[in-house]
Amino acid sequence: MMSEPTVLVVEDEPLLRMAALDMLEDAGYEAVGARSSEAALKILRTCPSIRVLFTDVDLGRGQDGLWLAAQVRDGWPPVGIIVTSGHRHVAKAQMPEGATFFGKPYLEEMIISEVHRLVA
Repeated sequence: MMSEPTVLVVEDEPLLRMAALDMLEDAGYEAVGARSSEAALKILRTCPSIRVLFTDVDLGRGQDGLWLAAQVRDGWPPVGIIVTSGHRHVAKAQMPEGATFFGKPYLEEMIISEVHRLVA
């Protein structure tokens, strides 16, 4: 039995993480949250249904979202990657192959549209 495609949301701000999880669940996706790169990697190792990583760049302490995106591209190549930040613009050259960047505040429709594209 195939499980629903799951989106892993990595955001250190609890209210923003909850808002992103709600947005994805309202669009019909399973969504799980993590507050750090390290927590996200633990989830990836145990949850094979994850198809998309949606991560903030700035994650407080520990490794940032760009580091996490590189780990995901190397360790889980089929997982789609969406990177977001309200503090800095990330150039395509700074991200892994195939990753997409959205500045904050983003339009929810744009994020959902990109998730649809990545899981199709």
